[in-house]
Amino acid sequence: RDYDEITAFLGDWGPFQKMIFFLLSASIFPNGFCGMSIVFVGDVPEHRCLIPGNLNLSEAWLNRTIPLEQGRGKLQHSQCRRYRLDVIRNLSATFADPGSINMSEVEQEPCLDGWEYSKDQYISTIVSEWDLVCDNHWKGPFAMSIFFVGVLSGSFISGQLSDRFGRKLVMFGTMAVQTVFSMLQAFSPNWKVFCLLNFLVGLGQISNLVAAFVLGSELLGKSIRVAFSTVGAFIPYAIGYMALPLVAYFIRSWPMLLLLLSLSGLLYIPLWWFIPESPRWLLIKGRVQEAEAILRHAAKKNGVTPPEVLFNELELDDMKAKSKESHSIIHLFKTRNIRSITIINLLVWMILTAEYFGLSLNTPNLHGDDYLNCFFSAATEVPAYTAAWLFLRRFSRRFSLSGSLLLGGVVLFFIQLIPSNLFAISTILVMIGKLGTTTAFAIVYIYTAELYPTVV
Repeated sequence: RDYDEITAFLGDWGPFQKMIFFLLSASIFPNGFCGMSIVFVGDVPEHRCLIPGNLNLSEAWLNRTIPLEQGRGKLQHSQCRRYRLDVIRNLSATFADPGSINMSEVEQEPCLDGWEYSKDQYISTIVSEWDLVCDNHWKGPFAMSIFFVGVLSGSFISGQLSDRFGRKLVMFGTMAVQTVFSMLQAFSPNWKVFCLLNFLVGLGQISNLVAAFVLGSELLGKSIRVAFSTVGAFIPYAIGYMALPLVAYFIRSWPMLLLLLSLSGLLYIPLWWFIPESPRWLLIKGRVQEAEAILRHAAKKNGVTPPEVLFNELELDDMKAKSKESHSIIHLFKTRNIRSITIINLLVWMILTAEYFGLSLNTPNLHGDDYLNCFFSAATEVPAYTAAWLFLRRFSRRFSLSGSLLLGGVVLFFIQLIPSNLFAISTILVMIGKLGTTTAFAIVYIYTAELYPTVV
């Protein structure tokens, strides 16, 4: 018998399974705002060159120290240049009215005294804190890239770690990494330290999500796995994402925002005593007594009587034999069929990740209110994950994935054809594109897991 046959006496949806479903779902909630907080933490406020107050310039001349330039379809003050202040000082001593001067002939210089930032939307962001503008404008996006380098590293090691040390230990350990280093980020003394901590937060975030996903898949029965892998695992992620703009609206200072968001991770400490280790993993490791104890506890919670003997000698010998087999990343490319699956999967995952995070992190560049745009972007994920669950129940995996990918791609393509003054239509198309992409993202998790042999 396989594991599902052995544990069939537990039933599919008893009190034990419901507890596991909802507690694991709750553990994913912080992941929703952890990766997306950079939308507000790293946003670029309106800024212009700082003009020292000791120049004794008139109001009229102060208003003319910053050149005008074309940007975003309108004439606006330059963000990185100013007229040479020594020239402006001399001109102001001679001409009371700057309107009589042809300012286009006046030499310009960079912002030698720093920048002044608008406080209309933010008290502070990492951009205003460390002047990540003009020649240093690349440092803001780079901090986000470092987060995803952490995600890449976590993706490589989380599976191996959970195979070696257990799903539960890795899940709670990486939740601690995510929480602790997010807290420390709020006290970053400079941009370099912020980037280093962002790497560690990214590493913890993906590892926690993957470990919870695997633990849920192994603890829950066949009929519940698809529901957990779509609605259960990802709707809490979407709710966490929806909470981000609400919290950011009331907390406009980036250190306070990060600190408050990270503190929510402390609420999950009590879950350690309620979420068990995966009995499947324990059996593979030869820890049969521990696995039996968990299964008997689950039976007690569900009000059913377990068999006298859960595993016969033949099954135990089979498990011991399998525990000695080793599989590595090489097995993803070993046979022709698996190799084809892996290459196509890599391509699909790369496209989906670029689309999903490109759209999610782009919300400050959409027209309209940043907080509302971020909330709507997050809110589209709830119907997207629900649609993924419904598609997987009614249609084939291939049709569900291809259809949702096609929807997202076609809608985003047609945005290019919308006139630039029709902001509302463009925003609606972005949200529909996000819906299709997010649906595909939920489907590809399950599809990938089902395409490979369990050991791989």
